[in-house]
Amino acid sequence: MSRRRVGFWYRLAAVIAKPPLLLLFKRDWRGMEHIPAEGGFITAINHNSYLDMFSYGHFQYNSGRVPRFLAKAALFRTPGVGLMLRGTGQIPVFRESSNAVGAFRAAVEAVERGECVAFYPEGTLTRDPAVWPMTAKTGVARAALQTRAPVVPVAQWGANLAMPPYAKENKVKLFPRKTLQVKAGPPVDLSRFYDQDPTPEVLKEATEEIMAAITRLLEDLRGEKAPERPYDLREARAQLRRRAAGEEVK
Repeated sequence: MSRRRVGFWYRLAAVIAKPPLLLLFKRDWRGMEHIPAEGGFITAINHNSYLDMFSYGHFQYNSGRVPRFLAKAALFRTPGVGLMLRGTGQIPVFRESSNAVGAFRAAVEAVERGECVAFYPEGTLTRDPAVWPMTAKTGVARAALQTRAPVVPVAQWGANLAMPPYAKENKVKLFPRKTLQVKAGPPVDLSRFYDQDPTPEVLKEATEEIMAAITRLLEDLRGEKAPERPYDLREARAQLRRRAAGEEVK
Protein backbone atom coordinates (compact mmCIF):
# COMPACT_ATOMS: atom_id res chain seq x y z
CA MET A 1 0.00 0.00 0.00
CA SER A 2 1.62 3.24 -1.10
CA ARG A 3 1.20 6.57 0.61
CA ARG A 4 -1.24 7.54 -2.15
CA ARG A 5 -3.58 4.76 -1.00
CA VAL A 6 -3.53 5.64 2.68
CA GLY A 7 -7.12 6.85 2.49
CA PHE A 8 -9.25 9.54 4.11
CA TRP A 9 -9.60 8.02 7.57
CA TYR A 10 -5.90 7.35 8.06
CA ARG A 11 -5.07 10.85 6.88
CA LEU A 12 -7.64 12.26 9.31
CA ALA A 13 -6.13 10.20 12.14
CA ALA A 14 -2.69 11.59 11.25
CA VAL A 15 -4.00 15.16 11.20
CA ILE A 16 -5.38 14.65 14.72
CA ALA A 17 -2.51 12.66 16.26
CA LYS A 18 0.68 14.04 14.72
CA PRO A 19 0.62 17.66 16.03
CA PRO A 20 0.54 16.68 19.75
CA LEU A 21 3.12 13.95 19.14
CA LEU A 22 5.46 16.44 17.47
CA LEU A 23 4.85 19.04 20.17
CA LEU A 24 5.17 16.81 23.24
CA PHE A 25 7.88 14.32 22.20
CA LYS A 26 11.23 14.10 20.49
CA ARG A 27 11.86 11.28 18.02
CA ASP A 28 14.65 8.77 17.47
CA TRP A 29 13.66 6.58 14.52
CA ARG A 30 15.93 3.93 13.06
CA GLY A 31 15.67 1.11 10.54
CA MET A 32 12.87 2.46 8.36
CA GLU A 33 14.75 1.02 5.40
CA HIS A 34 13.66 -2.42 6.59
CA ILE A 35 9.98 -1.62 5.96
CA PRO A 36 9.11 -3.28 2.61
CA ALA A 37 8.21 -0.84 -0.15
CA GLU A 38 5.56 -3.20 -1.54
CA GLY A 39 3.83 -6.50 -0.84
CA GLY A 40 2.22 -7.85 2.29
CA PHE A 41 4.22 -8.09 5.49
CA ILE A 42 3.90 -8.38 9.25
CA THR A 43 5.40 -6.19 11.94
CA ALA A 44 5.95 -7.60 15.44
CA ILE A 45 6.28 -4.97 18.17
CA ASN A 46 6.96 -4.90 21.91
CA HIS A 47 4.24 -3.34 24.07
CA ASN A 48 5.22 -1.27 27.10
CA SER A 49 2.74 1.63 27.27
CA TYR A 50 -0.75 2.60 26.19
CA LEU A 51 0.98 5.40 24.28
CA ASP A 52 3.27 3.16 22.24
CA MET A 53 0.59 2.46 19.62
CA PHE A 54 0.88 6.14 18.67
CA SER A 55 4.68 6.05 18.78
CA TYR A 56 4.88 3.05 16.48
CA GLY A 57 1.94 4.25 14.37
CA HIS A 58 3.67 7.59 13.70
CA PHE A 59 6.85 5.80 12.65
CA GLN A 60 4.99 3.37 10.42
CA TYR A 61 2.78 6.03 8.83
CA ASN A 62 5.83 8.07 7.87
CA SER A 63 7.31 5.01 6.15
CA GLY A 64 4.43 5.20 3.65
CA ARG A 65 3.09 1.74 4.62
CA VAL A 66 0.25 2.14 7.08
CA PRO A 67 -0.43 -0.74 9.48
CA ARG A 68 -3.60 -2.58 10.36
CA PHE A 69 -3.73 -3.29 14.08
CA LEU A 70 -5.53 -6.09 15.87
CA ALA A 71 -7.57 -4.21 18.50
CA LYS A 72 -9.93 -5.28 21.27
CA ALA A 73 -13.49 -5.54 19.96
CA ALA A 74 -14.76 -3.36 22.84
CA LEU A 75 -12.87 -0.38 21.39
CA PHE A 76 -14.97 -0.59 18.22
CA ARG A 77 -18.05 0.13 20.37
CA THR A 78 -16.54 3.30 21.84
CA PRO A 79 -18.10 6.44 20.32
CA GLY A 80 -15.69 8.23 18.00
CA VAL A 81 -12.88 5.72 18.55
CA GLY A 82 -14.91 2.93 16.94
CA LEU A 83 -15.67 5.07 13.89
CA MET A 84 -11.97 5.85 13.46
CA LEU A 85 -10.95 2.19 13.91
CA ARG A 86 -13.46 1.00 11.34
CA GLY A 87 -12.57 3.78 8.92
CA THR A 88 -8.85 2.98 9.07
CA GLY A 89 -9.49 -0.76 8.60
CA GLN A 90 -8.33 -2.03 11.97
CA ILE A 91 -9.17 -5.63 12.90
CA PRO A 92 -11.43 -6.37 15.90
CA VAL A 93 -10.33 -9.16 18.22
CA PHE A 94 -13.11 -11.01 20.06
CA ARG A 95 -11.24 -12.66 22.91
CA GLU A 96 -12.54 -15.85 24.52
CA SER A 97 -15.38 -16.21 22.00
CA SER A 98 -16.30 -18.23 18.92
CA ASN A 99 -15.45 -15.15 16.82
CA ALA A 100 -11.82 -15.05 17.97
CA VAL A 101 -10.61 -16.99 14.92
CA GLY A 102 -12.13 -14.32 12.67
CA ALA A 103 -9.44 -11.81 13.62
CA PHE A 104 -6.71 -14.25 12.62
CA ARG A 105 -8.38 -14.91 9.26
CA ALA A 106 -8.79 -11.18 8.65
CA ALA A 107 -5.11 -10.59 9.45
CA VAL A 108 -3.97 -13.33 7.07
CA GLU A 109 -6.26 -12.06 4.30
CA ALA A 110 -4.94 -8.51 4.75
CA VAL A 111 -1.32 -9.70 4.44
CA GLU A 112 -2.20 -11.75 1.37
CA ARG A 113 -3.77 -8.63 -0.19
CA GLY A 114 -0.45 -6.85 0.19
CA GLU A 115 -1.08 -4.93 3.40
CA CYS A 116 0.90 -4.53 6.60
CA VAL A 117 -0.57 -6.13 9.73
CA ALA A 118 0.90 -5.13 13.09
CA PHE A 119 1.06 -7.72 15.88
CA TYR A 120 1.80 -7.15 19.55
CA PRO A 121 2.89 -10.75 20.18
CA GLU A 122 2.79 -10.42 23.98
CA GLY A 123 -0.96 -9.82 23.74
CA THR A 124 -0.93 -7.22 26.50
CA LEU A 125 1.31 -4.65 28.15
CA THR A 126 4.48 -6.23 29.48
CA ARG A 127 4.40 -7.17 33.15
CA ASP A 128 8.15 -7.63 33.29
CA PRO A 129 9.39 -5.57 36.27
CA ALA A 130 12.17 -4.06 34.14
CA VAL A 131 9.84 -3.51 31.15
CA TRP A 132 11.49 -6.07 28.85
CA PRO A 133 9.38 -8.12 26.40
CA MET A 134 7.62 -11.13 27.91
CA THR A 135 7.03 -14.56 26.47
CA ALA A 136 4.54 -14.22 23.61
CA LYS A 137 1.51 -15.85 22.10
CA THR A 138 1.95 -17.79 18.86
CA GLY A 139 -0.53 -15.94 16.62
CA VAL A 140 2.16 -13.90 14.89
CA ALA A 141 4.18 -17.05 14.09
CA ARG A 142 1.09 -18.84 12.83
CA ALA A 143 0.26 -15.94 10.48
CA ALA A 144 3.89 -15.69 9.34
CA LEU A 145 4.19 -19.39 8.50
CA GLN A 146 0.83 -19.49 6.75
CA THR A 147 1.51 -16.44 4.56
CA ARG A 148 5.32 -16.74 4.36
CA ALA A 149 5.35 -12.95 4.42
CA PRO A 150 8.29 -10.99 5.84
CA VAL A 151 8.14 -10.45 9.61
CA VAL A 152 9.78 -7.14 10.53
CA PRO A 153 10.69 -6.89 14.24
CA VAL A 154 10.16 -3.48 15.80
CA ALA A 155 11.33 -2.34 19.24
CA GLN A 156 10.26 0.84 20.96
CA TRP A 157 11.18 2.70 24.10
CA GLY A 158 10.20 6.07 25.54
CA ALA A 159 6.41 6.01 25.52
CA ASN A 160 6.64 3.98 28.74
CA LEU A 161 8.63 6.80 30.37
CA ALA A 162 5.75 9.19 29.66
CA MET A 163 3.03 6.69 30.56
CA PRO A 164 4.39 3.69 32.49
CA PRO A 165 2.54 0.39 32.06
CA TYR A 166 -0.03 -0.26 34.79
CA ALA A 167 1.14 2.77 36.81
CA LYS A 168 -1.31 3.70 39.56
CA GLU A 169 0.19 7.06 40.47
CA ASN A 170 1.70 9.86 38.38
CA LYS A 171 0.55 7.99 35.32
CA VAL A 172 1.41 10.66 32.73
CA LYS A 173 4.86 12.28 32.90
CA LEU A 174 5.21 14.43 29.81
CA PHE A 175 7.92 16.73 31.16
CA PRO A 176 10.80 16.85 30.77
CA ARG A 177 10.08 16.05 27.15
CA LYS A 178 10.63 12.36 26.36
CA THR A 179 12.15 10.81 23.24
CA LEU A 180 10.07 8.20 21.44
CA GLN A 181 12.56 5.65 20.14
CA VAL A 182 11.48 3.19 17.45
CA LYS A 183 13.80 0.78 15.68
CA ALA A 184 12.88 -1.69 12.94
CA GLY A 185 15.21 -4.56 12.10
CA PRO A 186 15.65 -6.82 9.07
CA PRO A 187 12.95 -9.47 8.58
CA VAL A 188 13.28 -12.51 10.84
CA ASP A 189 14.41 -15.58 8.89
CA LEU A 190 11.71 -18.19 9.50
CA SER A 191 12.36 -20.20 6.33
CA ARG A 192 13.49 -23.28 8.25
CA PHE A 193 9.96 -23.61 9.64
CA TYR A 194 8.12 -23.34 6.30
CA ASP A 195 8.07 -27.05 5.45
CA GLN A 196 7.30 -28.22 8.98
CA ASP A 197 3.85 -28.96 10.36
CA PRO A 198 2.72 -26.00 12.50
CA THR A 199 2.70 -27.97 15.73
CA PRO A 200 2.62 -26.11 19.07
CA GLU A 201 6.34 -26.79 19.43
CA VAL A 202 7.16 -25.36 15.99
CA LEU A 203 4.98 -22.29 16.58
CA LYS A 204 6.58 -21.74 19.98
CA GLU A 205 10.08 -21.92 18.52
CA ALA A 206 9.21 -19.54 15.66
CA THR A 207 7.62 -17.14 18.13
CA GLU A 208 10.76 -17.20 20.28
CA GLU A 209 12.85 -16.32 17.19
CA ILE A 210 10.64 -13.29 16.57
CA MET A 211 10.72 -12.16 20.19
CA ALA A 212 14.49 -12.61 20.37
CA ALA A 213 14.87 -10.27 17.38
CA ILE A 214 12.66 -7.65 19.05
CA THR A 215 14.58 -7.96 22.31
CA ARG A 216 17.96 -7.50 20.58
CA LEU A 217 16.68 -4.28 19.01
CA LEU A 218 15.42 -3.08 22.39
CA GLU A 219 18.80 -3.86 23.97
CA ASP A 220 20.36 -1.52 21.43
CA LEU A 221 17.84 1.25 22.17
CA ARG A 222 18.25 0.92 25.93
CA GLY A 223 21.98 0.21 25.94
CA GLU A 224 21.35 -2.64 28.36
CA LYS A 225 21.32 -6.43 28.32
CA ALA A 226 17.95 -8.16 28.64
CA PRO A 227 17.45 -11.04 31.08
CA GLU A 228 18.43 -14.42 29.64
CA ARG A 229 14.97 -15.77 30.23
CA PRO A 230 11.96 -13.61 29.32
CA TYR A 231 9.30 -12.97 31.92
CA ASP A 232 6.52 -15.58 31.72
CA LEU A 233 3.17 -14.12 32.75
CA ARG A 234 1.45 -17.50 33.05
CA GLU A 235 4.22 -18.82 35.25
CA ALA A 236 4.10 -15.69 37.43
CA ARG A 237 0.35 -16.02 37.87
CA ALA A 238 0.70 -19.71 38.72
CA GLN A 239 3.24 -18.83 41.41
CA LEU A 240 0.83 -16.26 42.89
CA ARG A 241 -1.94 -18.87 43.00
CA ARG A 242 0.39 -21.32 44.74
CA ARG A 243 1.40 -18.67 47.28
CA ALA A 244 -2.25 -17.85 47.91
CA ALA A 245 -2.89 -21.56 48.51
CA GLY A 246 0.03 -21.74 50.92
CA GLU A 247 2.14 -23.94 48.67
CA GLU A 248 5.91 -23.67 48.43
CA VAL A 249 7.11 -21.75 45.38
CA LYS A 250 10.44 -22.89 43.94
